[in-house]
Amino acid sequence: MNGYRLLVFDWDGTLMDSQARIVACIQAAARDAGAAVPTPDAARQIIGLGLREAMDRLFPEVTESVVGDIVERYRHHFLGADPTPSVLFPGVVETLEALSEAGFLLGVATGKSRRGLDQVLEETGLRRLFAATRCADETLSKPHPQMLEEVMGVLGAEPAETLMIGDTEFDMQMARNARVPAVAVAYGVHEPERLIAEGALTCLDRIDELPPWLAAARR
Repeated sequence: MNGYRLLVFDWDGTLMDSQARIVACIQAAARDAGAAVPTPDAARQIIGLGLREAMDRLFPEVTESVVGDIVERYRHHFLGADPTPSVLFPGVVETLEALSEAGFLLGVATGKSRRGLDQVLEETGLRRLFAATRCADETLSKPHPQMLEEVMGVLGAEPAETLMIGDTEFDMQMARNARVPAVAVAYGVHEPERLIAEGALTCLDRIDELPPWLAAARR
């Protein structure tokens, strides 16, 4: 029987379908900076990392100055210039509300910047449901455990009382590094096989499968 009381969610690819927007903004930023434009698949693979860490990994052949330019142009496109829509996955609002009403504490640990997360929390109206959030520009990037550990520290939760929910191997690795169990979702960036191999307890096809999984895990 588990004693989960804190559920910490990744954002992009777990709660919000923002993959197409992220890829479009990465490609636009590369073009602006005069760098080789990555393929959509290559761009998808770094979703979940902090922005600087993601661009360092995606553009290893360019200078630090050019990576800095790519980062700034990405922010320009993502925070307003790019028209590609980002929407919550089906069932997210209802699932989060049900979990909150059931007494779970909810948190976010994301590779987004604070400005980016605050923007989408306001746009979606979901800020009210989260007790604590941490972003990659406030802590070390995933898979380092710092952002998850800080969410637990703010809310007074132990690792055994916490569950991480994410869509990338970086989420699973962060959870393992923080000694926190993790559940994966199959509809995000990384394939279910990768997520299970990184230690996910299960891989959900839809976010609304989380409440019944939690109920079954308590028995």
